[in-house]
Amino acid sequence: MLDRILPERIDDHYRGHKFALWAFYPITLMTVVRSLIHIFRSDGGAQSIATIPLDTFGPGGGETVISVFALWGLSQLLIGLLFALVLFRYRAMIPLMYALVLAEYLGRIAIGTVKPIVTVGTPPGGPGSLVMIALGVIGLVLSLRRENDSLQPETEAA
Repeated sequence: MLDRILPERIDDHYRGHKFALWAFYPITLMTVVRSLIHIFRSDGGAQSIATIPLDTFGPGGGETVISVFALWGLSQLLIGLLFALVLFRYRAMIPLMYALVLAEYLGRIAIGTVKPIVTVGTPPGGPGSLVMIALGVIGLVLSLRRENDSLQPETEAA
């Protein structure tokens, strides 16, 4: 299984179930769109989406949070571009990308538990992280299975 996550040869030959490949397209699109919102929206999405009360922060506090969101957006954009590169050129890495999705969203939940962000509402990142973890698990499992895998043991062709 590890050889499927870290293939010896990185090429465009995807070996997993087709659903996992097709499900990775919206994950990639969402990652890129989310990153661009953080970079280009005037508040970085901090108040308008994540409901962080920027208007209650002292001088410079709100601007700092907006800047951190934009920097975070740059990191997300780079990950999204990596996802796109994998989709269009190096599909053998799809299982590794699903493992990366899982690591990111599990890490978000862990860090958010230890260092919570004060919000005035429920930001979409909370429930969204749970959806992404579910998609990550399903995608990883399916990307490790071959399209024609069944419960029957494989027999070699004569």
